[in-house]
Amino acid sequence: MATEAKYSIVREVGRGSYGVVYEAIANQTRSKVAVKRMHCNVPENVELALQEFWALQSIQRQHENVIQLEECILQNGQVFQPISHRYRKSDSHLLLIETCLKGRRCMDPKSACFLWFVMEFCDGGNMNEYLLSRSPDAQLNNSFMRQLSSAVAFLHRNQIVHRDLKSDNILISHRRGSPIVKVADFGLSKVCQGKGNVNQHRFSSACGSNFYMAPEVWEGHYTAKADIFALGIIFWAMVERITFRDRDTEKELLGTYICQGKELIPLGEALLENPNMKLKIPLKNKRSMPDDLCMLLHDMLAFNPKERLDAFQLEVRIRQISYGKKRQRSVS
Repeated sequence: MATEAKYSIVREVGRGSYGVVYEAIANQTRSKVAVKRMHCNVPENVELALQEFWALQSIQRQHENVIQLEECILQNGQVFQPISHRYRKSDSHLLLIETCLKGRRCMDPKSACFLWFVMEFCDGGNMNEYLLSRSPDAQLNNSFMRQLSSAVAFLHRNQIVHRDLKSDNILISHRRGSPIVKVADFGLSKVCQGKGNVNQHRFSSACGSNFYMAPEVWEGHYTAKADIFALGIIFWAMVERITFRDRDTEKELLGTYICQGKELIPLGEALLENPNMKLKIPLKNKRSMPDDLCMLLHDMLAFNPKERLDAFQLEVRIRQISYGKKRQRSVS
């Protein structure tokens, strides 16, 4: 990858419009890392790369359930320049890099200009593949729900709104034995300025994946609570194994929706068309979830964002539900 051969590419593990992800080896330590290469040749790619960089760089301390950025490297032709290592570079230096990238994209769009993100390697693939390859497990689902709630609360405390939460953007690591989820893919995220409540910041650009978008995102007026709606879609689909087939990739994906004839309508879009629609939770089998989990999902998927839980309320509520908890045997 670089002149100094700091990393050796092993294989490609993912590809999309955003760029390419590789499994690689850090030659000095021989440890595995994931390397994402984003081509900064057009304005859209530059924005995606910089959004991800600023989100991961802005986190001052690490969270077990958020993907860890080791360093970011700017490739300019054959020159490779590290621009961050555990966030030690100054903000003024990083702003200079951003200015250079945005200016360079207009000068020579055909030149080799990439951002390489070196991140921790997750050996379990994404959460979608991981869950669909296994039988339903309430205790595992409960663990994933707790971990994801904790991760999103952490991001929101740090003024980061993800805006593209879905099972494909959540990775699995087995480094400590039991599976650990890692929220990843911050290309559509936003770092809110200031230290106020993250839920007071408003966004207007509709973005994300249709089946996980909150009703207000479709309208283009939303807050950080859109992340909670996306988590609600993921949790519901995870518990009842509700899936749909993505038209573009032909992959089977975890996600909840509304059926209108043969059409699958994203839940957020359906609620926007009919705000008074009553969600049928659970959808498949009443025994699949207890009443307190049903109520939690209703509160996460509320049409009105003001009636929807925020990340900090969710973090508390998720610990109180009975779903997936081991029952203690009574002592006679």
